[in-house]
Amino acid sequence: MKNEKRIKNISFLLLLLFLTSLISLRTLKKVNTQDIRISGSELFSQNDVVKNISLKFPIRLILINTYFLEKDLKQNLSLKNVSVKRELFPFGLKIIVNTITPIAYGQKILNDEKILGFIDKDGIFIDRKNLNEINLKLTIQVLGWKQKFQKILSEILIAQENYEFEIVKITFSPNGFLTVEEKDLKTIFLGFNPNLINYQLQIINNLKNELKKNNFFEKIDSIDLTDPDKPKIKVFKP
Repeated sequence: MKNEKRIKNISFLLLLLFLTSLISLRTLKKVNTQDIRISGSELFSQNDVVKNISLKFPIRLILINTYFLEKDLKQNLSLKNVSVKRELFPFGLKIIVNTITPIAYGQKILNDEKILGFIDKDGIFIDRKNLNEINLKLTIQVLGWKQKFQKILSEILIAQENYEFEIVKITFSPNGFLTVEEKDLKTIFLGFNPNLINYQLQIINNLKNELKKNNFFEKIDSIDLTDPDKPKIKVFKP
């Protein structure tokens, strides 16, 4: 009985030693491009991943920092979310991506160059090359996008789902002055203060409802809401 127990213990220790050695060897093994597995989207290839991260392949699995890898991919491929896992069986990197759903066309300036893309409801910019444009029918255009405008842009896009107005263009000037165009109210000047946006959006909605009752839309040239407590409506003069 003692011998049997001793043999079992030795067998267990040998198995544990073997597994530990195997795991250690596999973590030291180098990951190549073909060891990358992507799920969640068919838009991105293994080469797309390699081109948009700071790592150089091949690289040992144990040396890969998944946090920085996720950060690179999320930013460079305009992803809503991404998860990167180091795996031993099967060996390699498993990348799970969550792509962004666009609701507006977008344009931003980078190094004096215009870059075309799309905007999602969180105000995130999506580079055109990172999205399949087939069957996209969007009615909103965003010009002058910058990351610092993301929050106010999201508030406008989300508010439109709950209000009666229909924004067709959102423009940020180089100095940050915000202007929107509404389907019936035409050009609306909102100004520099992002803290006023929710109040301004309420006023836009109220104005649309009031002017709709009076059939006043055709007479409007522009509306100044930089001071939302004192709206100024400019009308066409015959």
